[in-house]
Amino acid sequence: NDWLKKHLGREYDESGLLAQQGKIDDESVSRFLKHPYFTRKPPKSLDRDEWKSLVPSHLAAADGAATLSAFTVQAAAAALAHLPAKPRQWLVTGGGRHNPVLMQGLATVLGVPVRGVDDVGWNGDALEAEGFGYLAVRSLRGLPLSLPSTTGVPRPQTGGRFSRADKAAA
Repeated sequence: NDWLKKHLGREYDESGLLAQQGKIDDESVSRFLKHPYFTRKPPKSLDRDEWKSLVPSHLAAADGAATLSAFTVQAAAAALAHLPAKPRQWLVTGGGRHNPVLMQGLATVLGVPVRGVDDVGWNGDALEAEGFGYLAVRSLRGLPLSLPSTTGVPRPQTGGRFSRADKAAA
């Protein structure tokens, strides 16, 4: 999305049309996949800004969209090395689930059905907001949001502090 915004002023690659027109720069994809993140064992996380220095600046808009789509597919496939068993299917959320280039690429590389979360009754447009609502309720109840098994923290951690808005300001 950042690539499209920068190069064409678009919010996203609707239906993957631009990526379909582009040519994948395999060298750039390989450079992305050499990042140490992919060999680190879970639990792990990474800020999206970590990738900025690896984004190829020399590509045309369509080639960049194709290359970044291919990287996204390969990054998901790289996760297989850290799973105890191969999943029988993958469920995709976010806008990428509407992108046939990504969905077909994932199905091809992963070798199992790849479906949007909407296919199993989840609202793919609200899932992130629902997740943050769930975390907010846990936080209000003083329950942990981060666990050693999910993020590698040394002990379960609650999240932040709750502050009520001043009634006069509301």
